[in-house]
Amino acid sequence: MASEVRVNQIQNRSGLGTVTFNDGGIVVQGSIGIGTFTTAQRNAGVGTATGTLIYNSSNNKMEAYTPSGWTAVGNMGVITATGGNTVDTTTRSGYKVHIFTGPGTFSITAGEGEVEYIIVGGGGGGGSRQHGGGGGAGALKYGTTTIGSGSYPVTVGGGGGGGPFPGNNSGSAGSASSISFPTTITSPGGGSGGGFDLAGGPGGSGGGGGNQGTPGTNGPGGTATGASGGTANSNSPASGWGNNGGPGSPIANAGGGGGGGAGASGTAGSGPYPNGIGGPGGNGLAYSISGTSTTYAGGGGGSGTAGGSNSPQANAGTGGTGGGGNSGFNPPDTAATAGTANTGGGGGAAGKEAAGAAGGSGIVIIAYPTA
Repeated sequence: MASEVRVNQIQNRSGLGTVTFNDGGIVVQGSIGIGTFTTAQRNAGVGTATGTLIYNSSNNKMEAYTPSGWTAVGNMGVITATGGNTVDTTTRSGYKVHIFTGPGTFSITAGEGEVEYIIVGGGGGGGSRQHGGGGGAGALKYGTTTIGSGSYPVTVGGGGGGGPFPGNNSGSAGSASSISFPTTITSPGGGSGGGFDLAGGPGGSGGGGGNQGTPGTNGPGGTATGASGGTANSNSPASGWGNNGGPGSPIANAGGGGGGGAGASGTAGSGPYPNGIGGPGGNGLAYSISGTSTTYAGGGGGSGTAGGSNSPQANAGTGGTGGGGNSGFNPPDTAATAGTANTGGGGGAAGKEAAGAAGGSGIVIIAYPTA
């Protein structure tokens, strides 16, 4: 006959903890410890029997193995937080959304868990005079992180100024936006649009290049510090999403290039004179972190040929979706439009003898579950 051992209670020598076995189950008086593993250690060697429990030190969560794989058990306490110019608890069901359109502090007073964020730098300003390039969009960063109680500073970058007139002048680069979580996550501002005969500047997305008055030469488009190939609602790489600005046309007195956007590069200006066409700005990317799909970080439009009847509205470079400003045009004398505030859109280039338009300011949004 098989042997058996019957135990009613196990008690440690100091009497501080006991484990009691009875008909109703097991009663533990004292703490219970479970194994602590990083995600890499868990994946490399922890058993995957259904019901296995561990504490994952990589994301600070207790996890259980289920038929669907490793799953977080409950949460570490629902987050209670303040901060932002707008706090919305209705537009996105089950989430609280903090929107920063200016600098401030995101403060968690209780709980900890995963937060979702989007950070967009300020857009660059468009170039002055005819043939100028559009401003590049600010870089866009989207992702998640797990944080607890504390105060986290937020910076929202301003849009760069348009190139001043008189003179051949590039716009100014946009300023960076950031969150300190506590490691600082920064989204650079957009590059400046080149003025007549000037190159576009580098930035989160590069500014468009200006067209020159000499055949075969042009202002090249600015290069992006953000990674190209952005996809809507996707996690961005460490450098954020961004694309290069388009170059000015190689044909003399033709169109300037469009600024780069988070989702696409700016388009090159084209010609020939007197029908030079400004390159459109690159499109931005759409995200639904606020509960409504919104497109951010479009590039500014490059300038077509100006003067007399040579630059009708159809030749003006349009801004990319996501707040990019249109270039000016002539006739009639119409000023370039600025990048839309709190989108990080680039400013449009001047389409006549005038100043370029300013880039749009950036934005920071933080969202987390309310239960």
